[in-house]
Amino acid sequence: MKKVVRGRVLDTESATLVKKVTYGEFGDPCGYEETLYVTEDGTYFLYTNGGCESKYTEENITMKYKSGAEKWLAENK
Repeated sequence: MKKVVRGRVLDTESATLVKKVTYGEFGDPCGYEETLYVTEDGTYFLYTNGGCESKYTEENITMKYKSGAEKWLAENK
């Protein structure tokens, strides 16, 4: 997925995957996944996607400050 956020192009295809967390089983309408990426210039972003009854009913990209990315990593060990 590719999205422009605050004038920056964030692309899951060209960024480096840092960590992926999956909640629920494949096909679970309440299941979802959160994936943290970092770009070459050090920009972090979270890609989210889930089932129709999850908290992420549509795929999305959210930019994260480094401190926010570190907090997310600490919460998702």
